Amino acid sequence: MRDSIGERIAPYAYIAPFFLIFAVFGLFPLLFTFYVALFDWNPVGEHTFVGLDNFARLFDDPRFWNAMRNTIGIWFLSTVPQLLIALGIAHLLNHTRLRFATLFRMSMLVPYITSVAATTVVFAQLFDRDYGLLNWVLHLIGVGPVNFAQSTWGSQLMIATMVIWRWTGYTTLLYLASLQAISRDIYEAASVDGAGNWKQFRYITIPSLRPVIVFTIVTSTIGGLQIFTEPLLVSRSAPLTCGPVRQCQTLTLFLFEQGFGQFKFGYGAAIGVSLFILVVAFALLNFLLSTRIRREKP
Repeated sequence: MRDSIGERIAPYAYIAPFFLIFAVFGLFPLLFTFYVALFDWNPVGEHTFVGLDNFARLFDDPRFWNAMRNTIGIWFLSTVPQLLIALGIAHLLNHTRLRFATLFRMSMLVPYITSVAATTVVFAQLFDRDYGLLNWVLHLIGVGPVNFAQSTWGSQLMIATMVIWRWTGYTTLLYLASLQAISRDIYEAASVDGAGNWKQFRYITIPSLRPVIVFTIVTSTIGGLQIFTEPLLVSRSAPLTCGPVRQCQTLTLFLFEQGFGQFKFGYGAAIGVSLFILVVAFALLNFLLSTRIRREKP
């Protein structure tokens, strides 16, 4: 009888640490954020209940909508090219015989393990108005200097380029690992039937990679909507606003500015709740898309 009870309890005991850690460091902070968002919360003063006033104020705040546009713009400029480039490189590596292939594949993780601060410093120099390499190239073709850091589209392009450089190699290896699981016989049979490289890529590679593609879209979306370090380090004079006119301030930066810069914890919590809803909405959209894809035959 004791053995029977122990066998029933053992599986729950094995997984209990995960749920305990999640409850303490995941669920409690999330619920507490919802709670704080309902108050005018002064960290060293009174906590006044205001209900949904923080959210009403948030939706009337042009700074919030500016941060929302910047966040979605940076996400789009970084995620779409990154996934397409990674897919193309993975397909090329899978069909090309290279010397020292393992070393080459391992080297693709170098950008991923490089410090974000170091990456930002290098790219800030590359996009610099006066001494940047990119403006030097533009000067060669007759284009005047572009102040990327001080413009909305330029700063977003600079941040998106950093994200692409850092995550493309990691995503490529995910795609490559999945491609290597596809039998070569399928490609050989398609070649015998007269299918060229493009048709093989479209009708064999893409359908076979659908689950991994959906996974990378979901993870890239969640990470892209929470981007923080890159825009924080772009502007040295005004890091929390990412420039004097908030040209690249994201939702996470706006949250940090209001919550920890101006100590408006209730308002900052409302921004965090809005960001949470945005991430859940995008994740749900991707879930519905993945469910529909799984129902389709490759």
